[in-house]
Order: sequence, then C-alpha cells, then structure tokens
Amino acid sequence: MIMSDKQTNGLYDLIGTRSLSDIETNNSLEFMYEKLSVEFSHERLADELSKQLSHLLAEFKGEANEKLKSQIEFANQLLVYSREQIKGKYPVDEYLNPPQILRAVHNKNKVVELPNIGLSQPWLFTAGKHSPSLLNELRTELASCEKVDILVSFIMVSGIRKIIDILRNITSTDSGSKSQTKIRVITTTYMGATQQKALNQLAELPGCEVRISHSGKRTRLHAKAWIFERDTGFGSAYVGSANLSESAMINGLEWTVKFTENGQKSLYSRAQAHFETLWMDSEFQTYDPNNEEHVERLRESLQRESGTKTYSFGHFIDIDPRPHQTEILEQIADERSLGRMRNLLVAATGTGKTIMAALDYRRIAKEQGGQPRLLFVAHRKEILEQSIHTYRNVMRDNDFGELLYGRRTPDKYEHLFATIQIVQSRGLLESLGPDYWQVVVIDECHHIEAPTFKTFVESVKPKFLLGLTATPERSDNKSILQHFDNREDGTPTAQLRLWQALDDQLLAPFEYYACDDSIDYSHVPWNHEGEKAALDKLVTGNDIRAKAIIRAWDRLVDNPKACKTLVFCVSVAHAEFMERKLNDFGIVTKIVTGDSSDEDRVNIPRQLEKGELEAVVTVNLYNEGIDLPFVDTLLLLRPTQSISLFQQQIGRGLRHFQGKESCLVVDFVGQYRENFRFDLLYSSITGLSKKEVLDGVDNGFGKLPAGCHIQLEKKARENILSSIKLAINKNWKNLQEELLRTHQGL
Repeated sequence: MIMSDKQTNGLYDLIGTRSLSDIETNNSLEFMYEKLSVEFSHERLADELSKQLSHLLAEFKGEANEKLKSQIEFANQLLVYSREQIKGKYPVDEYLNPPQILRAVHNKNKVVELPNIGLSQPWLFTAGKHSPSLLNELRTELASCEKVDILVSFIMVSGIRKIIDILRNITSTDSGSKSQTKIRVITTTYMGATQQKALNQLAELPGCEVRISHSGKRTRLHAKAWIFERDTGFGSAYVGSANLSESAMINGLEWTVKFTENGQKSLYSRAQAHFETLWMDSEFQTYDPNNEEHVERLRESLQRESGTKTYSFGHFIDIDPRPHQTEILEQIADERSLGRMRNLLVAATGTGKTIMAALDYRRIAKEQGGQPRLLFVAHRKEILEQSIHTYRNVMRDNDFGELLYGRRTPDKYEHLFATIQIVQSRGLLESLGPDYWQVVVIDECHHIEAPTFKTFVESVKPKFLLGLTATPERSDNKSILQHFDNREDGTPTAQLRLWQALDDQLLAPFEYYACDDSIDYSHVPWNHEGEKAALDKLVTGNDIRAKAIIRAWDRLVDNPKACKTLVFCVSVAHAEFMERKLNDFGIVTKIVTGDSSDEDRVNIPRQLEKGELEAVVTVNLYNEGIDLPFVDTLLLLRPTQSISLFQQQIGRGLRHFQGKESCLVVDFVGQYRENFRFDLLYSSITGLSKKEVLDGVDNGFGKLPAGCHIQLEKKARENILSSIKLAINKNWKNLQEELLRTHQGL
C-alpha cells in the first residue's frame, strides 16, 4: 500500500513499508511498532499482498475475456513479473524486512491503549475461559475512536457502570465545548428491561445522542452491535447477542463477532449503512433526560412493558455430593490411606465445606457399620446451628446430634456440636478423655492459633481430625499447617481456592469497585493492638465519608433500595452511625451485632430476604460461617489488611441464588502507609501473582476469574498503585539488605 505524504494521528494495523519508513523519517510524530508474529505472518503478508495485487489487476486493459486471461496469467506469475506485465500507475510498495506492523501514530509522551485483537483481523468472542474479554476490548476500542454507534435491545446500569468512566473521558469537551468523541445509541423498551437511570447516564454525556423505541409490540430490534469509527480508516464493529448489561458484558454465554473496516470492509460498510437506516426510522425517538415529556413517556413505556417476576427464595442443601465435592472427598480418603489422619480442607466460602465434612462422616459411619462419636467445634453458635442442620440432612436423621453452647446441657455427648469456649470451660477433654470422640471437625480452623483453640487442637486425640477453612492465611503470619498431616509437598490435604471456585462457576461472580475515600489511614497500626480503635475514631461520626459512600452506591446501581445489601462496619458505634445515615437516605436498614438478641439475629436476615429490609449493618457477625445467599451487594466500610477478613466479607455475597447474576462489592480506599499490602488482598480473591496485580491496577484487570470484574476509581487507583509499588520496593530493599548482611557474616 502506497502511503500519503503524512500519516493521520491515530491507531493503525499496517505492515511497515519503505514509503512508510520515509514518512516516519520526515515526521515529528512518534511511530509505534511491534514485531510481526511469525505465527500469523503468512496470513498477514498474504492479506497485505492481495491488496496491492488487487490494484495492479484492476489496471489491465482489454475486453472482458482477454482481461480475465491476463489477470490469471499475472496471478500465476505473481509479483515477480508484475512490472513486465502491466503499465499501470499504481506502483508496487515493497515491504520492509524484517516486517513490522504500525499500530499507532501519536504525540510524544502519550500513553496509547491498543486492543488485544488488532484492527484488521476478525474474531469471535465466546465468553469462554480462554477467549479474550469482550468488555476489555470494548473499553479499549472506546478509548481510541472518534465516533461510536451502539445498537442494543436494552441497557442496564450494571452494564453502563463498567464503561461509564471511559465514556466520560472520551466525551469530555475542549475549550470550544466540543466533545472529542461522538456517540449515538439506539435501544428499546422491550420487556421493560431497559433502566431509565442507565439511559440518563448516557444521554447526559456531551456529544451523546440516544434514540429509543417505545413500542413493545414490535420486536424486530434484536440486533446488538458496536461500530467504532476512526479517522485513520481502521474502524471496527462488534455484532452479536450481547446487550448492555452485566450478564451480557462479562457473565453470559454470548457470542460476538468482530470485523474491521480494513479487513472486512464490505461487512463494515453494511453495518454502518443499516445503523443509519435505523437511526432515521421514525420508530426510534430522541430521548433527552432534561425534557420532562421524554422522561415521563419513557417511564410509562417501561412500566407498561415490564412484567412481574416472582422467584422462589427457598434454600436447599444437597444430600449427595457435587462433582467438586466428590473429588475433594476422594483426596481426603487417599491421604488417610497413606496414614495421614489429621487433614486440613481449604475450600472457598460457598463450595460446601460443611456438607463435605458431613459426607465424609457419613462415609466413615458406613465403613465402620455405625455412627462413631463426633465432636464438631466452632466459635459461634450460628455456625453450629447451621452445621447440625446440614449433618441431619446428610444423615437423613432429624434427631442426629446435640448443640452445646451457652447454658445448654446435652443429654449425651455422642454427637456434639459445641463452641470451643464451652468445650474448654467445662473441661470436656479432661472429663471424657482426649480420645473420646473418634471424629473431630474444627470449623473456621484458621482460628486455631488463638490460645483456647491451640490448647484444644494439641490435646484432642481422635482417630479422624478434619479442619475446615476458606482462608488459611493469618494476619500474624502464623501457620496453621503445623497442626495437620500435610501432603509430601507441604500443602493441605485438599484445596479449592476462591479464584478456582469462581472460574469453575461454583460461586456467583463479583464486581469489585474501589471508590475514593478521602481519609488518611497512614497512622493506623494495621494488624496490631489499637487498629480497631484508630479506625473507629476516623470513620464513626464522619458525615463526609458517609455521604460519599451513599453517593458512590447510588452511582453504581439503578436503585439502592432494590438491592439486598450487607454493610460491614468497624465497631458497634460505627454500625449504629451508618444505620442512621442509611435510614436518613431512605434505605430501610437495621443493625445486627454480637450484642443483638437471638430473635434479631434470626429475624433481621429473614426480613432482608423478604424485602422488608433493604440493608443490614453488621460488625464481625456475618464474616464467616453464615449462609445469606440472597445478598447481592456488599459495602466494605471496614478497611482491613487481613486477608482472611477481606475474603470472608466478600464471600458473604458469592453464593448462587435464583435471580442473582453477580455480587456488587463496593470498597472504599483512602491513603495508607507504605506497608499496606493491596497486592496480597487482591491476590487472595483473584489468584493473580503480585506482578499481575500490579499490572492489573496499572493497566486494567484483563485476567480474572470467569465473570468477575475489578474497577478502580482514579484517586483510589493512584493510592492503591502507590501502596503496592512502595511495598514491593520495600521488600526488594529488605531482601538486598538481608543478602548484604549474610554476605558480610560469611
């Protein structure tokens, strides 16, 4: 391809040529190249060569048959004889060797974002495990185009919030009040699925026009398309089944095909033409959120077209194991066959640790021909109540087991579900003997380094010991593995970490949003005495932070009142403060803490499930061991450096539930001291390495468990990035100093 004397500023996907090299030599702009991959070099070279051949073949003269014959002869001889066979005006542009692809022309020092899939080749996005992220590609395309046309059946806030930061950036106006990117949107009120708040967010953007069909009877608009136009001539289009919603963007089994202006020009031109036809169709009316008539008409249309959805909120515990549970139970059995009888099971919240423990006990009972004595230990009565219910389901015996906590006294001690505090205070090991129970299960056993738990686990001598935890990591860096018979490589008996469970879709995916928090936490003694008091002083009574929290929540959802929200606070005083603030805002909220009555502990979550409440504020009560699968929104108002606490809080919203697509996690990030480890927190929920977390914070998280999404607001991102870099640099410096001391001591 012969280039013009000057390259237009923008993105490209060209193999480097001599004429292009000459232009670069005489150009003040920066030319960005990357090496041509040998994997696709034969395809790219053939495509580029065909473009030049097309021009040359068109230059042949003569009648049709004679021209066709000459073209075939010329094609057979290829470019070797091109100059001998043709007397055209289009010169051959020889390609540079080694070949390179021009990806962008830009002003110096500008950061350029490039789509992973180039701007020439087609692609099929399938939402598969190894498929590139459709959402990430759309975000990158948006950031580098001059115009975008969007055609979808419906638009929801859950979809808009994933791209609103990019949309606001590209539609920002210059000194002449002109938006740098023009956006046109066509949608409908079909089934009442579109959310008015989502349309408002779009239509309020500078340079964005929205047109909508108010007819619910006409359903011909099922097309979903994104068409990106660029002045460089390297536009691209995405056509498929994905609407602008949460499930379609990252969580649904959608197919979307990408084709390009440069590679598939005829398809691209047809998509543009059809969009223009729809844009001019009178069925699609302009929507202006500042026009009261438009707003009222849309509200009426959505109400008319929406149907009433009813869901069954019952929760069912399976008796038979699911595939992942069968695999883990076999791993436990294999380890026992090798003589390792004290086993640790690490499994993410929501994957059925208690069910697996009950199934394991049922197998032991079957092998031994009876029901061996069982002691199930936990640190909260709520955990025990749920656990005994699980065992009764699995054993198919409503009378199985007895509870021991508070002032309860069991009739027998054969199958006991007890708090660790009662076991120790009543001296059960001393009175009954350390080997009285053949099977001992310790739930949430990351607590066993605490003095009471540690004394118990070191004293009890059952035939089978099983520890259960979702988060073996402790903030004090003490290892709980020392209490178990680990595998030869030092790892626990069986592991199913959070990111693995998310990838296997055993849990509902999360959407994590880190929002700006203006508080300076740099003097908080993380993981040391005084942490809670220091945090409490900063957040309790802080009206500015409370208002910022409510604004952020309202910005991210269509209607906060429609959410089933759990709010984690620092202290009882902080929880009471946030309860007042949320109720003042119109969110029907109640508080549950360790001081709440048994009646409130049971009834308040039920009220949230039924919709009688819209939020529950808590302190450390629902961090672990409690099933609230209907919860779809989490507000993390208690900053923490504890990996366990961070995972546990997020885990409260990850259980599958009918009608729940994902869990929205809203976190608030302020200013932290240099040893605050965001990299460890994010690694614990994603499985990414420290380097991958750093890259994700810096450039966007493209490698996440299936359906998950992490997005950081500008200030929050800056604080997180700064903390991670400081922590990594400090660790490197400490390592250097340690090596130097070692060397000097030799």
